[in-house]
Amino acid sequence: MAENTQGTDTPKTVTVPDRVGLEGLEEKFSTRWETDRVYAYDPDTSREEVFSIDTPPPTASGSLHVGHVFSYTQTDVIARFMRMCGKNVFYPMGWDDNGLPTERRVQNYFGVRTDTSVPYDPNYQPPEKPAKNRRDWDVVSRQNFIELCLEQSREDEEIYEQLFTQLGLSVDWNLSYRTIDAHSREISQRAFLQNLADGQAYNAEAPTMWDVTFQTAVAQAELEDKEVPGAYYRYAFYAANGEEIFIETTRPELLPACSALVAHPDDERYQHLFGKTVTSPLFDVEVEVYPHQLAQPDKGAGIAMVCTFGDQNDITWWRELQLPTRTLIGRDGRFTQETPEWITSERGQEHYAQLAGKTVFSAQKAVIEMLEEQNLLDGEPEKITHAVNFFEKGDKPLEIVTSRQWYLRNGGRDADLRNKLIGRGDELEWHPGFMQSRYTNWVENLTGDWLVSRQRVFGVAIPLWYRLNDDGQPDYDNPIVPADHQLPVDPVEDVPEGFSADQRDVPGGFTGDPDVLDTWATSSLTPQIIGKWSTDNDYFANVFPFDLRPQGHDIIRTWLFSTVVRADQLQDTVPWKHTALSGWVLDPQRQKMSKSKGNVVVPTDILDQFGADAVRYWASSARLGADTAYEVNQMKIGRRLAIKLLNASKFALNLGATEDKIVRTAEDAAVITHPLDQSLLAQLHEAIVQATRSFEKYDYARTLNLVETFFWHFTDDYIELIKDRAYGSRGEAEQASVVATLATALDALLRLMAPFQPFATDEVWSWWRHGSVHAASWPGLETELAGITAAAKTGDAGVLTTVTRAISRIRKAKSDAKVKQRTEVLTATITATEDRLAELRAGLDDLRAAGNVSDLSLETGEAVTSDDDEVVDMRLTEIELAVAE
Repeated sequence: MAENTQGTDTPKTVTVPDRVGLEGLEEKFSTRWETDRVYAYDPDTSREEVFSIDTPPPTASGSLHVGHVFSYTQTDVIARFMRMCGKNVFYPMGWDDNGLPTERRVQNYFGVRTDTSVPYDPNYQPPEKPAKNRRDWDVVSRQNFIELCLEQSREDEEIYEQLFTQLGLSVDWNLSYRTIDAHSREISQRAFLQNLADGQAYNAEAPTMWDVTFQTAVAQAELEDKEVPGAYYRYAFYAANGEEIFIETTRPELLPACSALVAHPDDERYQHLFGKTVTSPLFDVEVEVYPHQLAQPDKGAGIAMVCTFGDQNDITWWRELQLPTRTLIGRDGRFTQETPEWITSERGQEHYAQLAGKTVFSAQKAVIEMLEEQNLLDGEPEKITHAVNFFEKGDKPLEIVTSRQWYLRNGGRDADLRNKLIGRGDELEWHPGFMQSRYTNWVENLTGDWLVSRQRVFGVAIPLWYRLNDDGQPDYDNPIVPADHQLPVDPVEDVPEGFSADQRDVPGGFTGDPDVLDTWATSSLTPQIIGKWSTDNDYFANVFPFDLRPQGHDIIRTWLFSTVVRADQLQDTVPWKHTALSGWVLDPQRQKMSKSKGNVVVPTDILDQFGADAVRYWASSARLGADTAYEVNQMKIGRRLAIKLLNASKFALNLGATEDKIVRTAEDAAVITHPLDQSLLAQLHEAIVQATRSFEKYDYARTLNLVETFFWHFTDDYIELIKDRAYGSRGEAEQASVVATLATALDALLRLMAPFQPFATDEVWSWWRHGSVHAASWPGLETELAGITAAAKTGDAGVLTTVTRAISRIRKAKSDAKVKQRTEVLTATITATEDRLAELRAGLDDLRAAGNVSDLSLETGEAVTSDDDEVVDMRLTEIELAVAE
């Protein structure tokens, strides 16, 4: 927990290095922070003291990209601010290493694929180089494959940790977890079993979105629409009286799976057909014509062919009209080899024989050729481009197959639950606020419950077994549930209580559920996993509900919503109070960075080139929710800022600024006697107050802007103005005033900049202070502002601004005359309004010294309007420069 280290120790002797630089600071302080446990969470606490963060666990799938650096930095500046505000910050880091991304990486990296029939080889070693042809890949057992996944993801995570450490994330690495470790599997399985007991989890044989490449079911949240070329094919069904009923479809290959035609109830063209049957071409199957509101009279022929299943509308019609199930496409993406029983005519069976075993693509081609050969196509196909459902990680269109899967209720089929979950969104504080609409729109448009089972290998096993009857058929309605103390379990390897291993997969025995939970089903429990739900109730109570969930705006529908669902089910509350949503990083052409586009920037390159403080500056300059271009120039500015901080601090400390000179109380403020010093501290006070207010609203970007603006004003203007006085030319009292101001401003600036540039600030802190700046208090706390507030009350913030404007005009005159800045000004006249003159008089001595002005006259004049309509209330109306002999 952060504590105020200022003034609690004997002041440290100032030791400023002769040469300062950023090189080596990251390694130096990363080691020091870890050794000193600067960012450690203290579990001996109360909920009021804690600020808990539900940190996104990055997917362990090869490499981080610059988007990770961008978003995780934004979280880190908030964590650092809260720690400096006295909070006991709970800031963990997890690794999302179960599921498809890890499987794909391991398959490609090692050149292996798994087969559950292959026995385990305890001495297996993968090939040094994967075979180029996937058919030549090693076939390994399930357990060998899982071991490779664990090994590879662990190596990836070590690299990730090194990069995040180099970036300066202030996480407590003792709080790390993996979504595949024993603890995560235990929590995930216990939550699923709790859902099962509460009726929130259920299994069903139902139409399922299916990826034929990865051989797994896909949830609605994982769908991605892609525009692909296609065509409308027009052909007729036949009524008993010979009437032709034309339909138009983009999927003629599904004709043998047709179970009905539907038209809108108000469509007069088809009302005479409702309740009657028509016969399909090629396959001679009779199907009924139904009215239904979903049919679109203005789309195509206005009457649709219902096939089980071509799209989501087919599922709706099948369910609501109670149509027969005529599924032909299997999990392998091919048409079944056996001729379906509903095709009874000899001609229909002959036609189907030409489709049996074909892929969807080949079957479509075959159906079109048969229609053309028999002159059944009406006109030429109408070429189109249309949106087709893909798995977000897949490259082939999804099919809808019938399979038994596990679901969690999420409001997709329950209006009351849907409205409740929409209301949960209202309970959260959204940053930025407009992002809430994305959540609400997603929940409002759900079409089904959350499909959570996956036909994969590397994941959290569904913790169930099923009894087998005398025919070897599983009893899915009465699963065998493990005892709580058995968790986590692997039903494929473990044996349920009351059975023996030799009863596995035999009639009268049992079988283990072969599927795993969707990776989101575990990731949705990150608050419960890292909070030790169900294993340490006191610990959980001190962090949950969490204070903050930071994440990308692109996974609102997946991670954010699924976490809200689980907290609602398990704790009947929201999982956090605030959600902070980061934008995307765009390339210079304003395109989202992605590996597929080849425009990804490797984070280590920019960290090595510019340094962590510079990269953090770029990331912190972007507001939450804002998509931001990758901008090298911003990093250059950030690096310049960090270097300037080192050099300006060195200068101030060498002028005599020490810890015991800092103005901390109203009594201390009495030493600040000069109007220019008082003016600086008045401006500092305003900057601190505004910066704190912005940070409290999670607007860290505005805080950075306010602090940076003041910093450059301090270094480029104030320090240049007070040098003469700081060296003692006008007596000890004047010198004491400026030195106290320098010490106070430097102390505050280091703490203000610490969340953004942690390495440079802690380096300066170490020159003159004990401990770490990151264990110091935020300067905006009421107890920290007392001295600055007192000094600010005696000052006028406008004095420094006006004197700065005046010195700028004198410098410009010298530049225009092409003489050095130290050239003496023999005489000069400034004409200004009375208000500006009063401010100039307050800082006149510093102005003369800084400008090397021997005779400076002030004259009263009215404000004038310049050629560009700017009101000018102060002008340098006369200047005479000394001419070198």
